[in-house]
Amino acid sequence: MSDFLAEMSAASLARAREAKEGAEASALDTRVATARPPVVPDFTTPGFDIIAEAKLKSPSEGVLVSGGGTERVVELARTFHQRGAAAISVLTEETRFGGSLDHLGAASDAVPTAVMRKDFLVDPVQILEARAAGASGVLLIARLLPESLLVEMTEVGLGLGMFVVVEVFDRSDLETAVPVFEQPVLVGVNCRDLGSLEVDPGRFSALAPHLPDHLPAVAESGIGNPDDVAAIAALGYRLALVGSALVTAVDPGGMLEQMISAGRSRAGDS
Repeated sequence: MSDFLAEMSAASLARAREAKEGAEASALDTRVATARPPVVPDFTTPGFDIIAEAKLKSPSEGVLVSGGGTERVVELARTFHQRGAAAISVLTEETRFGGSLDHLGAASDAVPTAVMRKDFLVDPVQILEARAAGASGVLLIARLLPESLLVEMTEVGLGLGMFVVVEVFDRSDLETAVPVFEQPVLVGVNCRDLGSLEVDPGRFSALAPHLPDHLPAVAESGIGNPDDVAAIAALGYRLALVGSALVTAVDPGGMLEQMISAGRSRAGDS
C-alpha cells in the first residue's frame, strides 16, 4: 500500500473508531432506519451519465473552491442536480480533502438526486454513517481492503438498498474484487496513481478489456473536458466521475451539460 493510502487508511480507521465509540453510536441504527429511502439510478440501461463530484480541495491540486464550506457543497449539488447529473459524489475525508459528513448530509437534504459518499472507507460502520446522512451510494477502494472486508462492506451497502462503486487501479485489484463482481455493483477505474498522485489516462483503455462486461463501468480522475468524456464513452464506460474540472469551471452546470452530451453522443456511436 502506498504511503498516501496508508495515511488515508490510518485516518479513516481513527474516524471509524470514533463513530463506534462516540455518543451518537447508539443512535446510528435509528438514524439509518429513519433516513430518506435510497435513490438508486438504473445504471444498467444503455447510455452514458456523469457522477458529478462536489469537492473543495484535493491533495494533488490543493484548494479548488475557496470559502463556502457546506454552503458551497450544497450550491454545487443543486447545480449538478438541475443540469442532469445521474448522481452526486460528496467527499467526506477531512484531512486532505476538506470534506465532512455534514457536507454529505446537507447535500442529501438539498437535492432529490442520488448522493454518494466518497472516502477511504475501512469499516462497515462508515456505510451506516453514510446511509444515516441520506446517502444512496458509497465508494469502496479494492486496494484498501482485504478481500473478506471488501465483500462484507459491499454486502452491507447493498443490503441497505444503496449502490456501491468498487474502485480498482490495475489487474491485481480486479482479481481482489472478483468475489464482489457477482453482486450488482459498479466497477470504478481510477487512473490516478495513489502513490505518486499522478494521472495515467492510458489506464482506462488498458483495463477496459478486462472489466466484467455484465457490470456498469465508471471512469474516475483525469477527465478534464468533453473530449475526454467522449473518449471514455467510446471505450465502453457507462459513467464518468468528474470533480475538479466541474468545480473549477467558470460555469460548472454548463460544463456538466457539455460532458453529458459528449458522452451520450459517443456512446450512441459505439
